[in-house]
Amino acid sequence: MENGNHKQVPEDANEHCPGTQSEDAGKSDACAGCPNQEACASAPKGPDPDLVAIAERMAAVKHKILILSGKGGVGKSTFSAQLSFALADMDFQVGLLDIDICGPSIPKMLGLEGQEIHQSNLGWSPVYVDSIGVMSIGFMLPDPDDAVIWRGPRKNGIIKQFLKDVYWGELDFLVVDAPPGTSDEHISIVQFLKETGIDGAIIVTTPQQVSLIDVRKEVSFCKKVGIRVLGVVENMSGLRQSLSDFKYVKPLKNGGEEEEDVTERVMAVLREKAPELLDVVACSEVFDSSRGGAARMCVEMGVPFLGKVPLDPKLCKAAEEGRSCFAGDECRVSASALSAIISKLLKNDTIA
Repeated sequence: MENGNHKQVPEDANEHCPGTQSEDAGKSDACAGCPNQEACASAPKGPDPDLVAIAERMAAVKHKILILSGKGGVGKSTFSAQLSFALADMDFQVGLLDIDICGPSIPKMLGLEGQEIHQSNLGWSPVYVDSIGVMSIGFMLPDPDDAVIWRGPRKNGIIKQFLKDVYWGELDFLVVDAPPGTSDEHISIVQFLKETGIDGAIIVTTPQQVSLIDVRKEVSFCKKVGIRVLGVVENMSGLRQSLSDFKYVKPLKNGGEEEEDVTERVMAVLREKAPELLDVVACSEVFDSSRGGAARMCVEMGVPFLGKVPLDPKLCKAAEEGRSCFAGDECRVSASALSAIISKLLKNDTIA
């Protein structure tokens, strides 16, 4: 559904569609034969009264940032979680809203599995970790293995509740972790928040073309609904790992069943013969970026490129354990890259 000229028109609507919010929706001559005619005729018309309640809640939130991706599995939720940790470390008041209704991973990535939402006289209370307020449907599932099998209207309803009924308090940043693609959840969050002011969207991708194809669609979506693209992050941009963290094996020969683990032998040689190499970081391109990756795509589409984050096994482990990668120097390879991206983001005039 596009939102142009203040008129909402389904993509498969007839020519001269009056718009879904028009009093003539489903009734005018232009609606004859349209697949949406019955739904439009029976839908409530006029402004949504809940938008007033949402605007009141969001009045205490200075900045709202959407985290998007074209495909799943590119590290979007990891980026959302680590962005929230970083902002909180800078003494900002941060909220993290997970609207990935069918695949909520934020509770896991902030170490909050098993937590529940509590009701107060001010509304639903977020679950807190390191001063970050977190809200996710994952807190509402009786069993974390339960599948959420909901159609669009029910998804839209829970997103509206998260915005209308959750008492976030005063926030500097509300980070919204959206599901991959451009579906009901994306249309809903834009519709519900647009009048309150969305600073923009950060789009997360991996370097290969199969991911960038869908990122282009994500950029197009943002332009159609009037959301500014704050920048694109290229995640998993080559493996970066210390030599001392690798496992070394001898390849199989002559149909052998198991590789031989020679890690201890290799490390012993390195410690004896070349100890200076133990701190060397090995680099390898995991995905094909020969066509320029996200940086080139950003130039072609006229959107900012925020930077690259390497594929760092230590960052993956921190995300699995619900920890900040900025605590200590364990994740120094990825943490420095993320810090540079966040610093660049904060210099943006829109959210300065």
